[in-house]
Amino acid sequence: MLLKLYEKNNSYQDLQAIVDILNNGGIIIYPTDTVYAIGCHALKERAIERICRIKNIDPRKHHLSIICADLSMVSEYAKVNNETFKLLKRNLPGPFTFILNTNNNLPKIFKNRKEVGIRMPDNPIICEIIKLLDAPIMSSSVPYNEDDDIEYITTPELIDEKLGDQVDMVVDGGIGDTELSTIVDCTGEEPEIIRQGKGFLTE
Repeated sequence: MLLKLYEKNNSYQDLQAIVDILNNGGIIIYPTDTVYAIGCHALKERAIERICRIKNIDPRKHHLSIICADLSMVSEYAKVNNETFKLLKRNLPGPFTFILNTNNNLPKIFKNRKEVGIRMPDNPIICEIIKLLDAPIMSSSVPYNEDDDIEYITTPELIDEKLGDQVDMVVDGGIGDTELSTIVDCTGEEPEIIRQGKGFLTE
């Protein structure tokens, strides 16, 4: 199912339909400020396992990430000291994934690595969905093979054509970006950029 949403003035019924899917353990594809992403309610472990199967990733070896509505939500699900909080505040919302130590509020699947990626994309559509959901969304970039045309990760109609039968809804928020987020590891003594992507860190 493909649903068109806009930067503002979306109908409550459309937004609630997406939230209902997430609350029922469903999976959606949606726009961010980088590439389109696949995600689910971050507290629904079976839905997370389903995404891991779709993407062929092992949660014991890969970082899992969540999208939060604001820094208050971040502090509910990750350990944030004062310096890290200031770093996040300077750079979010934006095209970054910050790796933080997790706490006990996320499902067991996140505790395999004791770390979680935190995202707060600068995209009004996914922010609106998360605020209405009142919970984080587990997030991962849409599956992509190197021999795929770039349109298959940027164009909602083509994403739906390729992956629509594996998810419950594709949210059309317009043409997506092609560049991934910048990953910053904040679990050590100093923040370390482990993947330079779209975002340029303000330290």
